[in-house]
Formats: sequence, structure tokens, C-alpha cells
Amino acid sequence: MNGILFAMILALLIPIYEAWKDDDIWQKMLAFSSIASKTSIIILVISVFRDDWNIGVAGVIILSVGNAGLMLLAHIIKRLN
Repeated sequence: MNGILFAMILALLIPIYEAWKDDDIWQKMLAFSSIASKTSIIILVISVFRDDWNIGVAGVIILSVGNAGLMLLAHIIKRLN
């Protein structure tokens, strides 16, 4: 279990590096969306291993609603520019 979580956290660092490196707002929004998705998958894996479905429900809500809010923010920023 620890190896799986360690690999997931390493995969999470890739979009963080891309967001830090790139100046394009759309690339940053895509990187942050990827971070949100990967974080919610990590939450779901932890909830399955701990057999705690309350944490799993929070992970599902983050997975389904989090990216929609991020893309709405990207469109607002695009219109301001």
C-alpha cells in the first residue's frame, strides 16, 4: 500500500512542475485540473484501504465537482484578458 501511495504522489509532482515551468494560463489550468484529479484518486485509494466510506464520498465530490469549478475559473480569466 505504501508503494502505491508513493508512486501516486510521485505522479502528482509532474503536473506541479509543469504548472511552475509554463507561463500560459491554459497550461496552468490543465496542470491544476490534473492535480485535483490525482489527489481525489489518492483520497479514494486511501478510503478503500482504510474501509472508511466517508472519506470516499469526499473524494468523489472532489472528483466530480472540483474540475468544473476550475474550468469555470479558466473561462473567467480568459474573458478578463
